[in-house]
Amino acid sequence: MNVKMPLLLVSIISFLSCNSVKTENAPVQLMGTWQLLSATTVENGKSTETDYTKGRRMIKIINDTHFAFLNHKLDMPKDSSNHFDGGGGRYILKGDEYTEFLDFYKDRNWEGKSFNFKVSIKNDTLIQTGVEKVEGAGVDRTITEKYLRIKAN
Repeated sequence: MNVKMPLLLVSIISFLSCNSVKTENAPVQLMGTWQLLSATTVENGKSTETDYTKGRRMIKIINDTHFAFLNHKLDMPKDSSNHFDGGGGRYILKGDEYTEFLDFYKDRNWEGKSFNFKVSIKNDTLIQTGVEKVEGAGVDRTITEKYLRIKAN
């Protein structure tokens, strides 16, 4: 009986450590603050790449239930405008399926819409790909965004 107990304990520890290392089905860790690096948009067969590291800055903040994005140009215009854009709402994450519900936005055509994305994280880079379709705004496109996690100071 004394020999069986340590063997059983070693077996249980081995089983548990194998399961804790498995990351294939681990949930995507979205919570945090992300800076948009680039976006590739495909609309009507035409692909457009936007570099968000030059002349503008956009961040996305994700907590356990909501997201928000803030975007503005970095150059200081001569007038008081700052070319600011922002929005946000609720989201659901199931595996790598991420759905945003845009509850707040300056263009009411976008409000109340949901957008489905596939998400993945490699190191500190979040890649988000999905379709943006808003009939009232004439938008029907596929978008892939690449974000870098902003680390707290």
